[in-house]
Amino acid sequence: MGGSCELGWRAREPIAWQAYAQGEYVGPARTPQVQEYRIRADDRIDFIYRLTRDKTSKPYRLNVGDEIRVESFTDEKLNRQELIIQPDGTITLLLLGQVPAWGRTVAELREDIESLYRLFYKEPAITVTPVQVNAKLEDLRATIDARQGLGGQQLRVRVTPEGTVQLPALGSVFVQGLTLDEVKREVDERYVAEVEGIEVTPVLAERAPRYVYVVGEVRNPGRFTLEGPTTVMQSIALAGSWNVGANLRQVVVFRRGDDWRLLATMLDLRGALFGRRPCPADEIWLSDSDVVIVPKSLILEIDSFIELVFTRGIYGVVPFQGIAVNFAKLSSL
Repeated sequence: MGGSCELGWRAREPIAWQAYAQGEYVGPARTPQVQEYRIRADDRIDFIYRLTRDKTSKPYRLNVGDEIRVESFTDEKLNRQELIIQPDGTITLLLLGQVPAWGRTVAELREDIESLYRLFYKEPAITVTPVQVNAKLEDLRATIDARQGLGGQQLRVRVTPEGTVQLPALGSVFVQGLTLDEVKREVDERYVAEVEGIEVTPVLAERAPRYVYVVGEVRNPGRFTLEGPTTVMQSIALAGSWNVGANLRQVVVFRRGDDWRLLATMLDLRGALFGRRPCPADEIWLSDSDVVIVPKSLILEIDSFIELVFTRGIYGVVPFQGIAVNFAKLSSL
């Protein structure tokens, strides 16, 4: 249903129709299709991981899996190479047994060991040297490392129907409806709480498929992929154009809202499709999962009724000759 302000062909005026000359097929740059793309279910996202290697403001605290070396200048027998902090957070030293190391800085651990060895030595002269630290970070890095396959340090995930992605060390992270920048902030903040020294960049690798359904009086009804912005008339063209007898004045579009509520509108596209309306107000953009229905015209409905009842129905199976004779008599009067 076109509005009263819709322009007709009499309002035509010169326009820059061939601004690109022979290269016009590329089209103008135009404005972005969407101002902000928001993640939806079935999108595929590449999470690219980068070690920041930034200087921290706090001393590093030892973690499970870190490797250290303990040496004594007083007694070489106390020296221990390749000491790995055990899952219970301890290391094992000569004469001392198990000593807590998890959560301690190198300086704090040295003082602890020095104090314990003073029970046996007047001046133990202990030195603690970190050999391999950031074990938690390295474990995370090993989980997503694909450099041998030229894939880099990245992980491709698919957004689940519930709107989440699963990431190492984080589990489920809700991302549906967020922009890529918002996803980055959310994931980075969660990783800071788990392990320092990692930065994540989300990249949209593949959009979820988007479809439009065209049914009714078109040549090839069915489901069509929305590769880009698509209007109702373009969807009819995708379906092979309309059939003779289609009611183009009452094209119906069904749509699901954000809350899955069913919406519907009726469009008059006859003038536009016949080239009589240059600026059809009813030519709207379609959304994912829209259903476009091109109904039959009244005369085609009557024709279908006659065929169904009189040709293929009971009148076709059991011909009523008596009625035919009566019509013949009436026609002779």
